[in-house]
Amino acid sequence: MPGFSRLAAAAIGIIAACLIARPVIAATSAELYQAQAIVTGTGEVNRQIGFRECLDKVLVKVSGDQRLTQKPEILALRDKAGHFVQSFRYHDRLEGIPVHDEQGTHDRPHDLTCLYKPAVVNKLLAQLGSRPWLGERPLIAVFMGAEQGARHFVLTSDEARGDAMRESFANAAGPLLMRVSFPKTEELGGLDEKALMAANMARLDQLARKTGAARALAGSIVWSDKELGWIADWRLADRGKTYRWQVRGVSFDEAFRVAIRGAAQILSGHGQP
Repeated sequence: MPGFSRLAAAAIGIIAACLIARPVIAATSAELYQAQAIVTGTGEVNRQIGFRECLDKVLVKVSGDQRLTQKPEILALRDKAGHFVQSFRYHDRLEGIPVHDEQGTHDRPHDLTCLYKPAVVNKLLAQLGSRPWLGERPLIAVFMGAEQGARHFVLTSDEARGDAMRESFANAAGPLLMRVSFPKTEELGGLDEKALMAANMARLDQLARKTGAARALAGSIVWSDKELGWIADWRLADRGKTYRWQVRGVSFDEAFRVAIRGAAQILSGHGQP
C-alpha cells in the first residue's frame, strides 16, 4: 500500500508486550512440521496444488533456507508432494456463511493444513543439500525508519502512524515462526531515522537486548514514485558479520516479508539473503 494508514488489529499492543517478554522461543515439532495453503474447495485437483504449496512452505520453514524453492531438484519433489504428507485437514474460510445460490461448496475457499513427519522432511532437506533449523528462534527488535515524501518516522511501538506496518511485520514473521518487537521511542537512545541508518549493528544489538529482544534488525523503507513502490534496505549482524539486502518497488507487506525471510536465512546459518 502506498500510504501509511490501514486498519490495524486491536491486539497489536498485547502481542508486542508478549513478544518482549519472551526473547527466544524453540519451535515445537507440531508447529514446525506443518504448513498451510488456501485452496478452492476440497477437490482432488486443488488439493494437489495445495500439497505442492505446503511442501515448499514446510521445507523453508523447517530449514530457514529461502533458496530451496529455486533449486531445480525441488521440481521432481513437487510432482509427488502428496506422498510426503502424513495427514491433512480442511477449514472452510467462509464457515457460518450460507452457500450462495450460484456457488457450491466446491467453490468455497478452504485452509488446507498439511502435517508431516519430521524424519520425512529432514530427509528431503538432506536431498536438497540443506538441514533443519531446530534451535531457538530469537525475538528480533526492528529498528526501522519510514519515509514517504515529507512524512517520515521511526517505527516504534508507540508511533500511531505505524499501526498497519507493525501488524504487517507480525504477519510476515508468523509463517516462519519468527517474532518481532518494536522499541519504545525512549528506548532508541535519541536516534532518529537518519541516525538509525548510520548506527552500527553492535550498538543496535545492544539497544535490542535492553528492550528484551535478542537481536536487532535495522532497515529503512522509502516510497519511490519512480519504482511505484517502496525501496527497502535491511541489515542484520550474525557471527561477526553484517549482512545487507534490499528490495525495490514493492508494497510494504512484501518489504517486510523480504526482511523476515532474509533474517531467517542468516540466523539459520544459510548465508546471504
